[in-house]
Amino acid sequence: MNEAPQAEADRSAGRRVSDRIPLARWWRIAVIGSVDHQKVIDRIVDESGLTARYLFMTTMSAGIAVLGLLLSSPAVVIGAMLISPLMGPILGVGFGLALFEFDEVKRALTAFLLGSLAAVLFTALIVLASPLQATTSEILARTRPNLFDLLVALFAALAGTFAIIRGRGEAIVGVAIATALMPPLAVVGYGLATWNLPVLTGSLALFGTNFFTIALASTVLARLYGFGHHLTRKQTLMQTGVLMAAFVAMSIPLAFALGQIAREALFVNQVRSLLSGRFGTESRITQLDVDFHQRPWTVRAVVVAPRSQAQSSSALQSSLQDETGRDLDLHINQILIDPAQGNAAQRAALERANAAAVDGVDRSEEVADLVSIAAGVSRENITLDREQQRVVTAAAPLPGADLATYYALERRAAAAAEGWAIEIVPPTGPLPQIDFADGSDSLEGAARSAALQSAWAARRWNVPALQVPGLPAGERPDVDDAGLTVRRALAIATLLEAQGVRALPAPPVGSSVRLALPETP
Repeated sequence: MNEAPQAEADRSAGRRVSDRIPLARWWRIAVIGSVDHQKVIDRIVDESGLTARYLFMTTMSAGIAVLGLLLSSPAVVIGAMLISPLMGPILGVGFGLALFEFDEVKRALTAFLLGSLAAVLFTALIVLASPLQATTSEILARTRPNLFDLLVALFAALAGTFAIIRGRGEAIVGVAIATALMPPLAVVGYGLATWNLPVLTGSLALFGTNFFTIALASTVLARLYGFGHHLTRKQTLMQTGVLMAAFVAMSIPLAFALGQIAREALFVNQVRSLLSGRFGTESRITQLDVDFHQRPWTVRAVVVAPRSQAQSSSALQSSLQDETGRDLDLHINQILIDPAQGNAAQRAALERANAAAVDGVDRSEEVADLVSIAAGVSRENITLDREQQRVVTAAAPLPGADLATYYALERRAAAAAEGWAIEIVPPTGPLPQIDFADGSDSLEGAARSAALQSAWAARRWNVPALQVPGLPAGERPDVDDAGLTVRRALAIATLLEAQGVRALPAPPVGSSVRLALPETP
């Protein structure tokens, strides 16, 4: 790529015009005249071609970048930019356009595209082999191009072009150009590997926009510093107009995208303000996410608040819709605490809130599916109360299952869905037999488990009381004055009442005890 000498017609026309303008004459003599144009061109030609070193460094930089994105580590992403060689080919394209050297444009563009393709394929392989494939915030940040992204690319291009023309700090400025190109390129590979079309198309749009911005900006600055083919004044103005029109064409949709992002940010602040006002100053919104891709928009929130400030989810949704003027789907997880219980209860509530946030805010569907499997029923038979974090269902009759089986199933489901109240209603049937050790009135071991299961079944069946064989009617006698049968009945009655089930007197039946449902009149 060689800069052609200025034509005599250009000198006689263009310079006569510029010499009448002091600033233009000063720029031509003091600024353009101080640039070693041939040296700059030789360096760009040397660094803009396709070489093995260029391909290797590009793929390594992309590999580091995608690992940083998967780890959501900005420091690792910055490390990838430090070794990225993308500035050479892209400035080759820009200066080639300025000089009308289309062979150089083709050579530099081929190097840029092949390096980008190698980087995309390499990052896709890394993602496919990685156990971490979740979409992180660092990845999402490169999927929605807007006007600010164009400005970042523009300023990086101007700084990079100026540095290479002046021969000062171009290596450092190359990092700024890589900032606009390498992370989006790595996200393209991620979107390809996971076949996430919104991520793939969004990052590809950002990458393409930044590339054209940098290339065109370098062309403009190169022309400003005297790099150009001998052209008539009319051709020069036409070229400048085409470049400006390209910038405007790219900036219009990006400006609309920036406006959309601003409106979404205002909406999130509006929702946060309304929730804070409804729950009071003692509450804390630990998580607030809005999915703007859903129709209607889906709002997910986790709120830690005093029990006295509990709110109806439906009422909150109606208020949000009235305030914002749009249909919304609200999923709110209220972690209610009692201030009188002290710091321990508050810490436990915060732990539940953090767990809900880590799990993606709304675990309701996951918990419902878990209970559906445990109870052996379809998802449609599950009653889900998101506000109170409660799941209720009637269990299907299982072959060979007794009350102890359903009791164990509910406890396992509750252990797996920490923070949720799980209620599995067992099929009606006989209560378990309570067998005391010979001569003992101590309710422990298997006997205690059978009594607890009986109390649990009564609560699940909405039975307020159970008949206890051997429990005398009227005033209960002192334990020390009662016989063995009565003492056993009194022990069972004490446990039932501690579980919220009343104990009714019934005549004794043999040495073992089996509780019974009260007789209906």
